[in-house]
Amino acid sequence: MNKRVVLASRPVGPVTDSNFRVEQAPVPKAADGEVVVRNLWLSLDPYMRGRMSDAKSYVKGVEIGEVMVGQTVGEVVDSSHPKLSVGDIVLTQLGWQLYGATREATKIDASRAPPTYYLGLMGMPGLTAYFGLKELGQPKAGETVVVSAASGAVGSVVGQLAKLWGARAVGVAGGTEKCRYVKEELGFDACIDYKSGALREELKAACPKGIDVYFDNVGGEILDTVLAKMNLFGRVVVCGSISDYNSTDPYRVRNWRAILVNRLRVQGMIVFDWKDRYGEALKELGGYLAQGRLRYKESIVQGLENAPRGLMDLLAGKNFGKQLVKL
Repeated sequence: MNKRVVLASRPVGPVTDSNFRVEQAPVPKAADGEVVVRNLWLSLDPYMRGRMSDAKSYVKGVEIGEVMVGQTVGEVVDSSHPKLSVGDIVLTQLGWQLYGATREATKIDASRAPPTYYLGLMGMPGLTAYFGLKELGQPKAGETVVVSAASGAVGSVVGQLAKLWGARAVGVAGGTEKCRYVKEELGFDACIDYKSGALREELKAACPKGIDVYFDNVGGEILDTVLAKMNLFGRVVVCGSISDYNSTDPYRVRNWRAILVNRLRVQGMIVFDWKDRYGEALKELGGYLAQGRLRYKESIVQGLENAPRGLMDLLAGKNFGKQLVKL
């Protein structure tokens, strides 16, 4: 039997256990052109909160009773696919379940990187960091790049790429342990603990020449504070707003005028816009990884039944690095 987690109800405010339901169903068979995959790892990502809502977004949300959406890495156990065989390790979009049938599976090279990295550094978070910073942030050597959620799956890669490309990297993270990791292990020039209560003062000290690029993963008050420190013709990459995902009364930006005064360019980042160039990014990221120039941290939850708790912890900022579920 297959075990799966479906959306039981739409959350109002913070996500709760009652929004999910664990079900059993028969393991599917492979139709012509399909593979059946036994999922080994499930990725948990902030975008999932938006998919639980019925609000308009860039993709369709999860319907009540449907399997929760999510990327997985797994092993092919049955194949009627012309290019995939039993035993292949593949990347899929099969969601929160132990088994699934699909035509859309990408074989991964486990000799190049650990399989879990294709859900993180060599997957959607890494691609988001690469294209968001390179194409939208466009940092120049010597400029200052600030990134929020700097210890997370996307933010940690953004800061390291900024350094590799000659910029100065300043992170914003929650807690002394995360800030130590960002600065000492990832090599950022500075990291500010937004929980310290002195974000404005510490940001000014860490960015004496102002901010040229802000890679925003959180929105809210941190975005407002950074806007006031942006340099002329700065760039703001809007990748996420996790501070508002559980809010019933979203934060209202007060420093909007800074966009006008400093002629800032503010642009949203959705990784699918760059799908035709994924190969380019994976080649670059894989090269940096092989050279030991990129570091990455994973946070692992054990068991599909604990995926809801993993997502709740992620949305509350309790995770550290890329959040995964070992199935």
